[in-house]
Amino acid sequence: MSRFWSSIVHELTPYVPGEQPKLPNLIKLNTNENPYGPSPRVVAALQAEAGDTLRLYPDPNADRLKAAISAYYRLTPKQVFVGNGSDEVLAHTFLALLNHSRPVLLPDITYSFFPVYCRLYGVQYERVPLTAGFEIDPEDYKRPNGGIIFPNPNAPTGRLLPLAAIDDLLRQNNETVVVVDEAYVDFGGESAVPLVDTYPNLLVVQTLSKSRSLAGLRVGFAVGHPELIEALERVKNSFNSYPLDRLAIAGAVMAFEDHAHFEWTRNAIIRTRGRLVEELEALGFDVLPSAANFIFARHPKKDAAELFRRLREQSIIVRHFKLPRIDQHLRITIGTEEECTSLVKALRGILS
Repeated sequence: MSRFWSSIVHELTPYVPGEQPKLPNLIKLNTNENPYGPSPRVVAALQAEAGDTLRLYPDPNADRLKAAISAYYRLTPKQVFVGNGSDEVLAHTFLALLNHSRPVLLPDITYSFFPVYCRLYGVQYERVPLTAGFEIDPEDYKRPNGGIIFPNPNAPTGRLLPLAAIDDLLRQNNETVVVVDEAYVDFGGESAVPLVDTYPNLLVVQTLSKSRSLAGLRVGFAVGHPELIEALERVKNSFNSYPLDRLAIAGAVMAFEDHAHFEWTRNAIIRTRGRLVEELEALGFDVLPSAANFIFARHPKKDAAELFRRLREQSIIVRHFKLPRIDQHLRITIGTEEECTSLVKALRGILS
C-alpha cells in the first residue's frame, strides 16, 4: 500500500479476471471466449477502417452502431447506449441508476464484478442467496430495494430465469431499476429486450464479446427507456466522450449485419455443450442445466481444486472459484468439438 493512495483505493478489492496463461498447446476453457473467430465480414470491415481516418476522433455517439442495434431489436436509437465492453456499461449503470439510499439486491453467487462496482461507487448492496439448486428465486427480490441486478443466464452457474419470471418481477418492482445482464443470453435464453417498451425501469445489458466473437474489440451496450439511457449518457460524457474507437464501431456494426455467421457460431456451441454435458455426466459429474457458453460441474468423488490442477498440468485451463458453496465446482467454457474431446479424455484419465 502507498501513503499516496486515496482512501477509496485502500478499501478496494479489485475484480480478478480469468488468467491468460502462456502455456504450450493450450486448451483455454476458462474465460468464456468464443472458440470460433468473428465473421469474415467483420474482419473486412476492420481492415477497411484501418486507414488515414484513424487520425480523426471517432463519433462520440457511435450513431451507426446505435442505429444497427436499434434496427436489430426494433427499437429507437434513443433506447440504446454503447460502451467499451459491457463492463464499462455496467460501471456507468451502478453510478447512474443504482446509487440510492436503499441497498441494491444481487445474487450471492453471481458475476463477481457487481460487488466490486458497489464498493467502488459506495453503493449499498445485499446478497440474496440462490436456491439449493443454484437458481434465482424472483420472490426473494420482491421487497424494498435500491435496485436489482442479476445476469441471465447467471454466471458462473449458467442457470436461466424464464422471461415470464422477469416480467412478473418487473410488475411487482416498479419503483427502482431492474438490470438484466444478458452476456450469455444468445446461447439458450430468451432476451428481456422486448419488455423495455412495457417497463420504463428495465435496463438490459449485452456484449459482443461472447456470441459475436469480439472479446478483443470491447463493445457492449444497454437498451432501455430513453430516461435511463440519458442517465448513462450523462455519466459517460463526464468520464470519456470517446469510449468506442473507429475500428470497434465498424466491426460491431458488421457483426449485427452478418446474422448467418452469428447463428452458425452460437448453434455450434449449443450442440457441443449438449454433447459435453452427456459425456461429463457419464463420468459421474453433476452438471447444472446451462443456457450459457459454459457449464458448471462438480464430481462428488473428486476435489475440484485437484481436478483444476491436474488439467492444468495437461495444458487445459478451466475456472475454479475458491468461494463458499461453489468451491467444489468447475466452470468450463464450451470450446470446439476437438477441445472438448481433449478435455473429456483428460478427465477420464484423471478419474481412472
